[in-house]
Amino acid sequence: MVFFTVIFIGLLILTFLWALRIHVTTKYRRKLTDHIPGPYCIPILGCVGEATTLTPDKMLDKSFEVYAMYGDIIKGWILDHLFIITSNIELFEQILAHPTEIRKSRLYTILKPWLGTGLLMSDGQKWHTRRKIITPTFHFTILEQFIEVFDRQSTVLLNCLSERADGVTAFDIMPYICSAALDIITETAMGVNVNAQTDKNMPYTKAVKELTSLVIWRIIRFYLNHEWQFSILCPLKKLRHDKLVGTMHKFTRNVIEERRKELEKQLKSNANNENHDPHDIGIRKHMALMDVLLQATTVDGKPLSNEDIREEVDTFMFEGHDTTTTALSFTLYLVSRHPDVQQRLLDEIYNVFGKNIVEPFTLPKLNELKYMECVIKESLRLYPPVPIIGREIAEDIHYTHSKIGDGIIPAGTQFIISLFNALRAPSSYENPNDFKPDRHNESTANSSFVYVPFSAGSRNCIGQRFAMLEMKTVLCKILREYELLPLGLDIKPILGIILRSETGMQLGIKKRVMAEKHA
Repeated sequence: MVFFTVIFIGLLILTFLWALRIHVTTKYRRKLTDHIPGPYCIPILGCVGEATTLTPDKMLDKSFEVYAMYGDIIKGWILDHLFIITSNIELFEQILAHPTEIRKSRLYTILKPWLGTGLLMSDGQKWHTRRKIITPTFHFTILEQFIEVFDRQSTVLLNCLSERADGVTAFDIMPYICSAALDIITETAMGVNVNAQTDKNMPYTKAVKELTSLVIWRIIRFYLNHEWQFSILCPLKKLRHDKLVGTMHKFTRNVIEERRKELEKQLKSNANNENHDPHDIGIRKHMALMDVLLQATTVDGKPLSNEDIREEVDTFMFEGHDTTTTALSFTLYLVSRHPDVQQRLLDEIYNVFGKNIVEPFTLPKLNELKYMECVIKESLRLYPPVPIIGREIAEDIHYTHSKIGDGIIPAGTQFIISLFNALRAPSSYENPNDFKPDRHNESTANSSFVYVPFSAGSRNCIGQRFAMLEMKTVLCKILREYELLPLGLDIKPILGIILRSETGMQLGIKKRVMAEKHA
């Protein structure tokens, strides 16, 4: 009995010391943010209870409910972690435009076992160096080479969709887009074709799809974000997670090693060729992102290691595959529900590429698709693939605001920007929930941060031009071949690092009566 009493008293003392530590370490931050509204937080614990009740299907409704109650700048605590959640352009512009506040929120640490500290996860000097190395990869001269890949893989997509073209049956188009986007990104990022659209059983393909789903599942359960918690509470899922990561890393490392040997062989061959142009090194039929990284050097003149390259290639795989899949799927869904928009798109495609004799895809021709660009932009506004952005504030930041006044966001704050809510703000968009592509022909916004589906500031999406060209190419191919029909269930968006729909992206398709020869 005495033993248990001692244990009980010891636990009470430890609990008291733990609570005292939280009280002391949060006092400064609490004082600085007292004027920011938010839900009631239990002393020491904060909003832990409320946070544990959130589910994917409730998060969006909850966000609108909370914004209606407290406004578009909200404060909350979970233990000693301070969260400021906002969709207020005036405030988040000051963070995204800040020259040094580029550190990602701790919410992203869930991706580190897969992505390491590549461009998405790194900060400081490493981030600046990697950004400088990778930026030339998206120069228009290289993007032009990728258009042929977009075209060819889109043709495979059309063939795969033919099994669904009965005109009466609803189906989820997202898995088809997902496989096509995976084929495109592996060929452009790594220079290999995994045949995801035709070979459903390839280990790498299956691992990418399963791991991205598992990542989303973990993100919305904050208590599983840390690896040790995930290991203890979900040991079987943790083992599966590690196996999937191992499969993907093994594949990427093997490709890197093979291409490095190939490049070295090519360099030796070119050294004996007097007419060789050094600028052609690594450029065969297409220059993959990996080729650029293999030839890159760090600030001290050393080449990137295989692990450095693996981080960046895997990062590009995640960002360029999952986000494009979501963006294209939502766009196709919206077009299927708006026949007038679909007809205008088809008319524009015929006007640019021809109706009978079809011209090939080129960068200038794709740039002529102005209305299609408005349609894609409006889809991205309503359903941004990355619905939230997180920063961890490294140093106290002074801000100014017309409603809550001037103040300081203290260091250590998890600053969460809800792009989903910001892009539907009535103060920025008339009838914000309506699908109106023509609104993007207007330039009435008084801030460039009003429309930021690709983020903004120094950490804006490096591949947004790549994504836009890919989406235009795929849309052209699909709309020439098939009519999109408003069949199936409505979408039910689910928040996460990548936006999803609980019901998928359901629609129907049928072959166009006068379908033209593919572009």
